[in-house]
Amino acid sequence: MNTEAVTGRVVVGVDGSASSVMALREAQHIAQATGARLDVVSCWNIPATAAPPVESIAEGIKEAAWQRLQEEVAVALGSPAPDNVSTRLLQGQPRQELIELSKGSDLLVVGRRGFGGFAGLLMGSVSRACVAHAHCPVMVVNAGERDERSRDVASPAGKANDGAAHP
Repeated sequence: MNTEAVTGRVVVGVDGSASSVMALREAQHIAQATGARLDVVSCWNIPATAAPPVESIAEGIKEAAWQRLQEEVAVALGSPAPDNVSTRLLQGQPRQELIELSKGSDLLVVGRRGFGGFAGLLMGSVSRACVAHAHCPVMVVNAGERDERSRDVASPAGKANDGAAHP
């Protein structure tokens, strides 16, 4: 274990996509190399189409999002997570939350594309918004065409993960 003081902050947004797993790995490489802490952030929302009682729906969505976040960190970084890593689950729109978290950060890391939108776009709406509006440098990680189609990513042990564990 590195006994030097952790300085600096890298924020990475994750959503369970292949691009976000690769973004998480790249962010950790940078955080380790620079002695920074790594804040892994995922967001959740209640769908606009949710019918009452919204509270019970919200708890289920929040719990599933937390589980997905923990699984993604374990797949990308191993379990337990390295000492410099913290996880945070926020209710809100990812682009707004990540831009806000970029204040006071040394670097914001996002995947090129998540699950939403159109597959032919070069960048997703969240990564585009972060590049345009973040308060720190932004690194956009491309998982590659094969990974984005199949969601096959290598685990830290080198074994394939077909993404079946993710909702």
